[in-house]
Amino acid sequence: MCSAVDTRITGKLKIAIALTAVTLVAEVAGGFWTNSLALLSDAAHVFLDLFALILSLAAVKLATLPASGRHTFGFHRSEIFASFINGLTVFLMALGILYEAWGRFADPQAVKSLPMLVIAVIGLVMNLLAAKALHGHSHDDLNVRSAFLHVVGDAAASVGVIIGGIIMYFTGWYLLDALISVGIGLLILAGAGRVLRDSIHILMEGTPRGLELNDVADAIRSVEGVQDVHHLNIWTVCSHILSLSVHLDIDTANEEKRVTMLHAIEHLLEDRFHITHTTIQMECAGCAGGAVIKEFNHQPAQRACQH
Repeated sequence: MCSAVDTRITGKLKIAIALTAVTLVAEVAGGFWTNSLALLSDAAHVFLDLFALILSLAAVKLATLPASGRHTFGFHRSEIFASFINGLTVFLMALGILYEAWGRFADPQAVKSLPMLVIAVIGLVMNLLAAKALHGHSHDDLNVRSAFLHVVGDAAASVGVIIGGIIMYFTGWYLLDALISVGIGLLILAGAGRVLRDSIHILMEGTPRGLELNDVADAIRSVEGVQDVHHLNIWTVCSHILSLSVHLDIDTANEEKRVTMLHAIEHLLEDRFHITHTTIQMECAGCAGGAVIKEFNHQPAQRACQH
């Protein structure tokens, strides 16, 4: 099942990469020909989108590598790392667009609006086809979602360039080229901010978004035989894998009952919270006053003195 999903994602990413490469060539050539900052700004966005898509494809490939003694979780976390790089590069690119647009406000330049319009339409068609290819996997895979956001941002930017090209063709108001560039830059900043927020939250081992720690603790306590929960940790390995570790106070030392209880908890966590990777420690005599969240000591471990 997982390999089939990975194959479909890989195929869609390859399609998006090919379409984005065609868009990049058209907009770079067209941007210099027409002297349009809006078109060149969109081309810069497309260039980084192409990089992001290639990076996303590499992350999917790395995620298929098996776990080892050195990397016990395999390389699934590479998906999140790729998403972070994608978001960061787009954020920096947006700042560059805004800087260039500021210069155009002070010195508006003539633009060949009709060729600019034609090239923007070609870019829009390519972006929409790429977005369609990625959309099916963009809801449950953060890596694909970040790539999808890049392509959607490009499509929206192309629409803005098309509208601007029409207005400039009929009015000669070339300051609009800089205004469109600002709109593209702000649009990119918003999308990059969301991707950075989600990827940083995961890299910092945050509790998965949309999931409350106390709700999980209460659900575990509802299982017959569980007296209390402490030292509960929940984190995200990648978009498809949530992980949990917990200590439980239970009311029995009977091995058969403990196994039944463990299976009930594992099914509960998977069905209600989609947590599939668990480490559960059961204790008959609970830690007195044990907190649900364990405090970690940041001090380095003391080594024994050598004589």
